[in-house]
Amino acid sequence: MPALGFIGLGNMGGPMVHNLAAAGHEVVCFDAAGTAALAPPGAPCAGSAREVAARARIVFLCLPDGPVVLQVARELAACSERAVEIVVDSTTAGIADARAAHDLLAGAGIRYADAPVSGGTKGAQAGTLAMMVAAPDDLFAEVEPFVRPMAANARHVGTEPGHGMAMKLLNNFLSATAMAATSEAVAFGVSQGLDMTTILETVNLSTGRNTATEDKFPNRIATGSFDSGFATRLMAKDIRLYEESVADAGAPGTLAGMLRTIWDGMEAARPDSDFTEIYEHVRDGG
Repeated sequence: MPALGFIGLGNMGGPMVHNLAAAGHEVVCFDAAGTAALAPPGAPCAGSAREVAARARIVFLCLPDGPVVLQVARELAACSERAVEIVVDSTTAGIADARAAHDLLAGAGIRYADAPVSGGTKGAQAGTLAMMVAAPDDLFAEVEPFVRPMAANARHVGTEPGHGMAMKLLNNFLSATAMAATSEAVAFGVSQGLDMTTILETVNLSTGRNTATEDKFPNRIATGSFDSGFATRLMAKDIRLYEESVADAGAPGTLAGMLRTIWDGMEAARPDSDFTEIYEHVRDGG
């Protein structure tokens, strides 16, 4: 098997690389926050992104945002004795950043696939993430065997750079909409004397059913745990990226602007919160 590399071992990248290693792949790891404590047991650790580029033919990225991706892409491209030939980027970044990363790496002869993921930390741990891979057909066929241990629900969504990011942003727009709308609806029901559990059970048998009513509310909000593992600041960032991308495309964006106001307000009020805390924020008039 070709040597693999993984850069970015945070809340999502960490479980992903552990699943990749558990499937029998040797993975050279690097994280700027400290690699040894985050890498799978026995996995080789690199001291920099450039060292990963020198040791691995296929390199996965799972980084905080687009500007960091571009910084790392420059480091990979500048490595004089590099082994890397393919970069698979699971960062949630902007469409423009994905295209810029593709062009930057292409100039160094490195192929690029944008492949953001959805499913939260639970999905990352279980290996059941949805991965939205944008790549030419032959490139997807080459990376798919390495993707599956991390993302059982991987899909080839397009062939052009930015297609994966567009799919992820529209998905998170829908997720954020469901969370905000369900929070308002449940808060209304509770104000009328209805029991939250009754509301959720009834809605889940009705046409209002969505991911928030099926999962986040019964498992994270009604329990008071608020532990989805997805930060408010990341959801707010994704909605900003979505709104900006909609504007760039000249696509309809009325709801995008409204949703951005809600999530920007949530981030300002609770900057370190889990995104499921939107229910308390809405309920309390935030």
